[in-house]
Amino acid sequence: MTDRTPGARRAVLTAAALAEPTAALSGYTIGVTADRRKDELANLLEARGARVVLAPALRIVPISDDAELRAATRACLDTPPDIVLVNTGIGMRGWLEAAENWGLGEPLRAVLARAYLVARGPKARAAVRTAGLRDQWSPDGEGYEEVVDHLTARGVAGLTVAMQLHGESQPEYTEALESAGARVIELPVYRWAAPTDPAPLHRLADLIMGRLVDAVTFTSAAAVQAVLRAAGPGSDALLEALRDDVMAACVGPVTSAPLRRQGVPVAAPGRARLSALVRTIVDELPKRAVTLQVSGHSIILRGHAAVVDGELRPLAPAPMAVLRALARSPGRVLSRAALLQALPRGADEHAVEMAVARLRAGLAVPGVVQTVVKRGYRIPPP
Repeated sequence: MTDRTPGARRAVLTAAALAEPTAALSGYTIGVTADRRKDELANLLEARGARVVLAPALRIVPISDDAELRAATRACLDTPPDIVLVNTGIGMRGWLEAAENWGLGEPLRAVLARAYLVARGPKARAAVRTAGLRDQWSPDGEGYEEVVDHLTARGVAGLTVAMQLHGESQPEYTEALESAGARVIELPVYRWAAPTDPAPLHRLADLIMGRLVDAVTFTSAAAVQAVLRAAGPGSDALLEALRDDVMAACVGPVTSAPLRRQGVPVAAPGRARLSALVRTIVDELPKRAVTLQVSGHSIILRGHAAVVDGELRPLAPAPMAVLRALARSPGRVLSRAALLQALPRGADEHAVEMAVARLRAGLAVPGVVQTVVKRGYRIPPP
């Protein structure tokens, strides 16, 4: 894990500064699981005030020398496909480059020029056209389901379909086309591999389970599976966190499918773009904030900060955990033992007292956290 926030915690942001677009995500911590475009996504989030945790879930391994891809390419030349599904721009470019290295570039281009080319999104389409080819159709939503529905409605019985794999096999779509009578050639143009250093990913999984990040971004379905594997025996707890406190932000429907199958609500843009993904996070994450009216003051809980009367005040994890626990039921007294459960592991009741003291100092508003003698603490009822 790489925390990209430099230096110490940010100073208090005034109401005027907080109203600026550059502060739209101030107070929030967001995990980024992408690898190839992680810096681009991180920069977009940081430009809006977010604290970013980098934890690449996977890395792309080109397989230009892979025997399986070469055999699939030979199969396309021996039995030219009637339909070619181009899933990604990087995959299309990698396939053509590999074919050039094998001396098969021109024969492959000739085969592709005669096929019905389906480009699953703008980047795939751009790669097709850069290669001097022409795609015939693209789905509006960039989803596999749309592609399969289009092809089966068009008719694939007796036809050969070459399908570029999106990092891993998608047997449900292959089987759907085969059930409709097609012969399918799978093209493994690249593979996913574990990150060189798995520690950041394991740390991010712990942060998700501990509710210490507010959102996690996913740019591939394989990354979702990698995060779940990183959680190990805690995968159920991780999914529970994503169903509740931590927002799962996915770049598109293909990426979000594994989470939706697990009952995880997903925030996703209408178009699969990183900029659109960031806009979705900016729109959706603040809607999840808890708002309190306490002793004449407005307090809004963001991830690692509280907005007090319009000013953002960063808080350490322990004071923030206490504030969240108390905010769930204003007026209810929580004992030190109960608050201890909300603190990071290894804390004791003395840590609760310290967290409460730091919370009061951080909020700088009297009367928000009340001590109830011999019972515990509470936030006054509205």
